[in-house]
Amino acid sequence: MDLQALYQDIILDHYRAKLHSGLRQPYDIEVTHVNPSCGDELVLRLRRQGGEVADVSYEGVGCAISQASTSVMADLVIGRPAAAGLRLYDGFQAMLEGQGKTELDEAEYGDAVAFHGVALFPARVKCALLGWAAFRDAVLRTEEL
Repeated sequence: MDLQALYQDIILDHYRAKLHSGLRQPYDIEVTHVNPSCGDELVLRLRRQGGEVADVSYEGVGCAISQASTSVMADLVIGRPAAAGLRLYDGFQAMLEGQGKTELDEAEYGDAVAFHGVALFPARVKCALLGWAAFRDAVLRTEEL
């Protein structure tokens, strides 16, 4: 099996069995993000304990890429310091905006590396970033609380 087929399988697996999907309580902040170019919508809840991300839950409608990417992001950031989650966001965004020239460390990013091919489709980059941008927004808003 080639790498592209494996990556497609990972994305489809996360779309079919979304990790951390379904809005949960308790939470510290709820944010809503919309991708106006395609209509994807996402409501994300974040709960923190100290500097760590204690929980991320979400509910959304949209394409397989936005839904799968949010599933991967939530699984990556829960249990980590919020600052580490923001660094993951920065790397993921750089990969997506790198037009296929920027690669992620699989040991650090896990299934997020499967979105490498999305960078070749500029119209889909916003889809893949939707959940990540909502997470970043929620973290930054909780810093202000």
